[in-house]
Amino acid sequence: MVNSYLILLLLIYGVFSMGSEFTAYFSTQMGDSILGFHLRFQAQKLLSLSASLISAEGAEKNQFVISNTNSHNKLVQTVFRQLRCYFSSAISLQTIPLALQGTLFQKSVWHELSKIPVGETRTYGEIAHKLNSSARAVGNACRRNPVQIIVPCHRVVSAKGLGGYAGETQGRQLDIKRWLLNHEGVSL
Repeated sequence: MVNSYLILLLLIYGVFSMGSEFTAYFSTQMGDSILGFHLRFQAQKLLSLSASLISAEGAEKNQFVISNTNSHNKLVQTVFRQLRCYFSSAISLQTIPLALQGTLFQKSVWHELSKIPVGETRTYGEIAHKLNSSARAVGNACRRNPVQIIVPCHRVVSAKGLGGYAGETQGRQLDIKRWLLNHEGVSL
């Protein structure tokens, strides 16, 4: 299993206001890359959190750095503290105020995803059955999930394997999904 002790490196920019954006980088054991997140806040709620692999060149390891004078905002601190805890021990994220924007169906799928415990998975078909829908429709709602990890779409897999992640069925996004599941103790 990949070393689950990860250190959060934050590079925060902008002023926290009605529509602030922050970038967080987590050191991982993903080769020459680190897992980066872009977070957007609106009206004291998390609007989106997207993940990508970025070059680890120049990134400091084993440190926690907040480089913004406005990082004292309680919501920002809460989100980063919970992400840091998740990456250090794969614990379930606590309630974070979200500003989810999507259709009624997408929100119902995201609600079901939020019920999947750390270390477990569900298939697209299982979620679809609960919602009287199709696996493809569930997959499309997962693709539109604006807050990856917090609404854990990575815990939804296909009946025959990994499935997709963030709209991709191969490549770097699936590396992220594999890593997240492995971090949570799931092996496929």
